Amino acid sequence: MKARRDVYQAIADPTRRAIINMIATEPHNVNAIAEKFEVSRQAISLHVKILIDCGLVTIRQQGRDRFCEAQLDQLGEVAQWVEQYRRHWESKLDAMETYIEKLKKERHGKRKK
Repeated sequence: MKARRDVYQAIADPTRRAIINMIATEPHNVNAIAEKFEVSRQAISLHVKILIDCGLVTIRQQGRDRFCEAQLDQLGEVAQWVEQYRRHWESKLDAMETYIEKLKKERHGKRKK
């Protein structure tokens, strides 16, 4: 059995991010997706396949059309990963702000003397 692709691979590509955005609120058929991009339908099909392999998209057959539906639960993993770094940088910025305020007070104190 082939190993599933990583969700980070899916969001690494701007075209795949755009496809996810497009189908996040409403399923689209592959042709409708392909019409929105200036690449071949074959290239879009490859992007969709990668999104399927990552578990971010499923295909629902309806008559002769294949509809791409977003499965966004796995993006929660990405959000958690990003959140840890957001907190890290916020603490760094808070520390820098505190240091700047300390310098301002020291400078202000020297001017009074």
